[in-house]
Amino acid sequence: MFEGFENRQAPVGNCVINLLVGGEGPPLLLLHGYPQTHVAWHAVAPTLAKRFTLIIPDLPGYGDSVGPEPDPAHLNYAKRTTAKTLVDLMITLGHERFSLAGHDRGGRVAYRMALDHPERIERVAVLDIIPTLDTWETMDWEQALKTYHWPFLAQPVPLPERIIAQDPDFYIQHLLDRWILDGNSLAPEAAAHYRRQFHKASVVAATCADYRAGASQDVVHDREDRAAGRRISCPLLVVWGQGYSLTIEKSPAETWRTWAGEVSEVALDCGHFVTEEQPDACAEALSVFFSG
Repeated sequence: MFEGFENRQAPVGNCVINLLVGGEGPPLLLLHGYPQTHVAWHAVAPTLAKRFTLIIPDLPGYGDSVGPEPDPAHLNYAKRTTAKTLVDLMITLGHERFSLAGHDRGGRVAYRMALDHPERIERVAVLDIIPTLDTWETMDWEQALKTYHWPFLAQPVPLPERIIAQDPDFYIQHLLDRWILDGNSLAPEAAAHYRRQFHKASVVAATCADYRAGASQDVVHDREDRAAGRRISCPLLVVWGQGYSLTIEKSPAETWRTWAGEVSEVALDCGHFVTEEQPDACAEALSVFFSG
C-alpha cells in the first residue's frame, strides 16, 4: 500500500501526527474516519496522486498519531481543536491554502475546518455524513438502534473503554461488517490494520473522547454557527453510499445545502466505506471536483 509515499512524524502543538506524503500537484489533505486510519485512502490514493500532492494523516489519537490527553470538558477532541491542529500541520508543511476531503469523523473535522478557517480552504468534500448537529436532531429510536455507537461511545469514562478492551477484534470487525454493503468487502490487510490499532488503550481512549466531544462541544459549535448564519463559503462536494448514509432516507446533500451555498453530490452503490468499496468511482468524483 502507498507505494512511493513518504512516512513522516510531525510534532504539532501537543500532538505528534503520523502522516504520509506523496503525489504531485496542488495540496490535498485526506482525513479518515472511525474506526480507521490513513489506510482508508489506500485504494484511491494512487489515482489522486497523479494530480495532487496528498497529505494523509492519522487523526490525533488514532493509528500511530499521538493525540492530546482526553479532558473532562471534551475540548481536546472537539472537531474545532482537531481542525486547528491539522491547519497548523499544513502550514508547517508549507501549504497556506489547500483543499481537503474527509470521511466519517474526518468529514466532521473537514467541515469544521471550512467554517473556522475559510481563508485556508479552496474546496472541501465530505464523505457519507451530515453535520453533527443534524445527526443528533434527526436521530429517532430506529436510527439510534442502527447507529448505536454514537451514544455508546459518548458514555462517560470508563464504560465504552472497558467493554471494547474485552475483545477489540470482535468489536471493530462487527462495525466493519455492519457498515459495509452486503456483497462488498474491505482489503484483508486494511481490516486487520483497523482491528490491530484498537489493541492500544490510547487509541480506544482517544476515539471515545472524539465521540464524547461529538455529543457535547461539537454540538455547541454547530448550534452557534447555525444561530449566527455562518455557512461554508467554498465549493462543497457530498459523496455518499446509498447502502448506508447514516440510514437517512433522503440525499445528505439536501441537509448540506442549509450549511453551504455551492453543493454538488455523487451517490455511490456501496455502504459506508466509500473509498474502499467503490474506489474507482470515488477517486474519479474527487479528482473531477478538486480539479475545479
